[in-house]
Amino acid sequence: MQTVHDVVVIGSGAGGGTVTKVLGDLGVSVLLMEAGPMITPGDFKERLAPYDLPDRGLGPKAEGYFGGTSAITYNANFGGATIEGEPYTVAPGSQFRWFRSRVLGGRTNHYGRVTLRFADYDFKPRTRDGLGWDWPISYDDISPYYDKAERFIGVTGKAEGIRSAPDGIFQPPAALRVHDVLVQRACATLGIRAINGRQAVITTPTNGRPACHYCGQCGRGCRTASNYAASYVQIFPAMATGRVEVVADAMARELITDASGKVTAVSYVDKNTGVERQVRCRTVVLAASACESARLLLNSKSSRHPQGLANSSGVVGRYLMDTVGFGMSATIPALSGMPKYNSDGYGGHLYVPWWMWDRHKELNFPRGYHIEVGGGYGMPGIGSFNATVNQREGYGLALKKAIRDNYGISANLSGRGEMIPNEQSFCEIDPTVKDKWGIPVLRFHWQWSDHELNQVRHMQTTFRQILDAMGGTINTPAAGRGRGAAPPAAGPMAGAGAPASQPVAPAASSVPISVGGGIIHEVGTVRMGDDPRTSVLNKFCQAHDVRNLFVADAAPFVGNPDKNPTHTIIALAWRTAEYLAEELRKGNV
Repeated sequence: MQTVHDVVVIGSGAGGGTVTKVLGDLGVSVLLMEAGPMITPGDFKERLAPYDLPDRGLGPKAEGYFGGTSAITYNANFGGATIEGEPYTVAPGSQFRWFRSRVLGGRTNHYGRVTLRFADYDFKPRTRDGLGWDWPISYDDISPYYDKAERFIGVTGKAEGIRSAPDGIFQPPAALRVHDVLVQRACATLGIRAINGRQAVITTPTNGRPACHYCGQCGRGCRTASNYAASYVQIFPAMATGRVEVVADAMARELITDASGKVTAVSYVDKNTGVERQVRCRTVVLAASACESARLLLNSKSSRHPQGLANSSGVVGRYLMDTVGFGMSATIPALSGMPKYNSDGYGGHLYVPWWMWDRHKELNFPRGYHIEVGGGYGMPGIGSFNATVNQREGYGLALKKAIRDNYGISANLSGRGEMIPNEQSFCEIDPTVKDKWGIPVLRFHWQWSDHELNQVRHMQTTFRQILDAMGGTINTPAAGRGRGAAPPAAGPMAGAGAPASQPVAPAASSVPISVGGGIIHEVGTVRMGDDPRTSVLNKFCQAHDVRNLFVADAAPFVGNPDKNPTHTIIALAWRTAEYLAEELRKGNV
């Protein structure tokens, strides 16, 4: 007789990893399903130069030259905006790119690790300015889970007393680098406060993990587990308890329900054999990412759930949001000719929290943004010097000298802003297109509003003021994607009704805003709320319609503040896992 698992978790990123670890620690048996392969620390390419890897780390078919890879080569992506056999479509008039990582740990293996708490006012936006919707929880509800996450995963920073950037439980931050100091001084001349970056990196030994060794290669995965990834910080330790079983390469197709409407099994395709299988469950937790979880619910139709599972409200897939993105960089004279030094560290050592949170009446947009700061030397890779090569003719010693002279003399500012949910941004099931396993794919609709466009206009003005104060010369183009690089141009398959196999460039506009999905902060689609008529989940991320169904990724988000979402995904998932464990103990699910 087939085993009935207490909890099946679908997806192994920040949400799935957290639920798995918390439930395992509470004595609950978990079956964790991941659509990609298993991974080991030996798969990570940390501290390797391009010449140490086959094909210079760009993939056997030179995939890295064309915007994506399908497995680990140099970075720990295991995916991208294009995955062979897994298309998605974009509706006419819309532009969207969907980045997916198919591997244990998902995008946490390579993400930027910016770790910011939402502010108290972020949970009640409609009360504050009449836009969007209020969350069914407050900052006080989630703050204890931010505490638990910070103690466990480790977060750098200092207490600053800034309302838009709530303080937490911090480990000592790394020292600022030269470009950080210059940016901080320039911001100060404009009355803007720049502070130590808050990163999911440990600088003191924590829970058996050694402190960061400052190699600056967090995007490749960390062999010493000195930064946060769900794989090596949560899932591997959870597996060691004997209470967690992992099924890798399992592409979830559908949630199976019984006559009462409860989920009883998960149907999935074994990607290695192509055989469809089922696992039985007492409860299920979706943590496959905001869009993938919505896709699974919409594809799980039955006579009791004709619009898809848990979708009596009709809002599954609706109110999709991403972070507003814009980037600008400049060549800084003070950095030219400076003696080279090791600037690796970890990610961003400096960032600028939103400084006008109490002055929005002076602005023509209602919500704010923060600024992430980049610069320094970094390990050169294929394409690192494209800008210099494009500006200089010739070859040999003259070109080499130009490359060396331009190495590390720029500072980069990346704006990350709040998007207000709107009716025109959502995902739905495409009526005709299916993936290689015969599963219907998503079709995306996307629209920025004037709120976001005006926010980017403010970023443009502010970034130029900061860089001018540094004496900088603005580099071109100033890009919507951020970090000084424009998104690739649209491919031939990105049109209406066709698989969107390549990233899509912004429409011609005076506002260089990021492409929808381009910042890889998709949230919403299965939102929480108190009213089952207008929301899918309750305040514990439990489905109103299906009591043994929970969601623990970014899909429950009601809004998308200017703080990167991973910290709140972890905190919400931790809260959901504790609630679920107690409901299991009581026999309520």
